[in-house]
Amino acid sequence: MVEKGLKLTVAENRYQAYVNRGFALIDSGVMKQIGIKQGDYVEITGSRSTGAIAVKGAQDDKGLEIIRIDGLIRHNAGTSIGEKVTVKKATVKEAKSISIAPTDPHVRFMAPGETLKRNLLGRPLMKGDLIAPTPPEEPVEMRGDLFEEIFGGFFGKMALPFGLGEVKFVVTNTNPAGIVLVTDMTEVEVLPQAVAVKELKVPAVTYEDIGGLKEELQRVREMIELPLKHPEVFDRLGIEPPKGVLLHGPPGTGKTLIAKAVANESGANFISINGPEIMSKWYGESEARLREVFEQAEKNAPSIVFIDELDAIAPKREEVSGEVERRVVATLCTTLDGLKAR
Repeated sequence: MVEKGLKLTVAENRYQAYVNRGFALIDSGVMKQIGIKQGDYVEITGSRSTGAIAVKGAQDDKGLEIIRIDGLIRHNAGTSIGEKVTVKKATVKEAKSISIAPTDPHVRFMAPGETLKRNLLGRPLMKGDLIAPTPPEEPVEMRGDLFEEIFGGFFGKMALPFGLGEVKFVVTNTNPAGIVLVTDMTEVEVLPQAVAVKELKVPAVTYEDIGGLKEELQRVREMIELPLKHPEVFDRLGIEPPKGVLLHGPPGTGKTLIAKAVANESGANFISINGPEIMSKWYGESEARLREVFEQAEKNAPSIVFIDELDAIAPKREEVSGEVERRVVATLCTTLDGLKAR
């Protein structure tokens, strides 16, 4: 048994049954090496540490030395897809009490802690963790006596108060400290107002929030996420990374969602502008607005600028009829050409 833990590569959690429920999918061979079995608790350490429930990974993950975790666990461990984390058997204590607070300043939660407690039973938590009180669902791999023995039949028998499915909370305190386990005896306090944590960056959209579009998402990640996170690859190959990606398709197919997810997972600043909003009847104002957006992106680099309805401000050159449109197209092309290399 490797007591110090093993280095595993973080991969996307592609199974919705495990998303936002505190599960980590690990190869059974790796489980054996670190001395755990299915249902045990593991400590995952990137730039910070967090806990998760170990579940046996899929057969096609065997030998890849990866750990599949959702966006919240990646955030709690201070890591992202493709990075290395240390995984070891966790030392877990039963929580006497925990305090949690909503992360959205527009949310005031007035219900008692017992309302959310039933959805957190059996889940390992640490101070500073982001959590979603998603009703637990019994994973296919854990059905049977083992699951009942560990979780006492709580899974699949609880409902979440209406409207709270997407609300995220932060664990503000635990007693005792370290990785703790929420049990029937745990006192759960829910602070009514959001905590004022400046450095708290809540991942609004993660890859797990996108249904389907796997091929499209993979291609966008290769063209955007790879240059942002691993620019040395392009330096070594002596090629320029792409400066922009054109997404086209009918409204509502997930173009904006993909862009937001890639920005969040890459740790990049996300700036979204609507094409028609750039246009102005005043001379030079449209070009000034466009330049201002890219200047803001440069100041907050790395950044992803998402221009919705691009065809409204940058139609084909041969189709441009007005002088304003010509200037805007020229400004956009000049700005893109002048972007500094990453």
